[in-house]
Amino acid sequence: MLTYKGYHAKVSFDEEDGLFVGEVFGINDSLNFHGRSVDELTASFHDCIDNYLDACAKFHKNPDKEFKGSFNIRIPSDLHRRLALEATRKNLSLNQFIKNTLSQAVPERAQV
Repeated sequence: MLTYKGYHAKVSFDEEDGLFVGEVFGINDSLNFHGRSVDELTASFHDCIDNYLDACAKFHKNPDKEFKGSFNIRIPSDLHRRLALEATRKNLSLNQFIKNTLSQAVPERAQV
């Protein structure tokens, strides 16, 4: 994973083309980059983010920020009911109950 200016990208290797391919995640805009070496890939990632931020400034658009804290999830209605009932039993909103449950499921680590 690569990090630059608060943006993160996942990297894979395209064996057929002999390229590292990166994709910025956590935002709605589609940002992709590539390189033949780690140095080239890193430079391409930095250029991608810099160009994105420059284009946003030029067009007076606010750049997407990663992980806004809101997402949709599809679950079976029975699970939805059980979660809502358990939240009520604990005198919590469904949102707070889910937040607490997810926080317990994923250990807190140093920020990347």
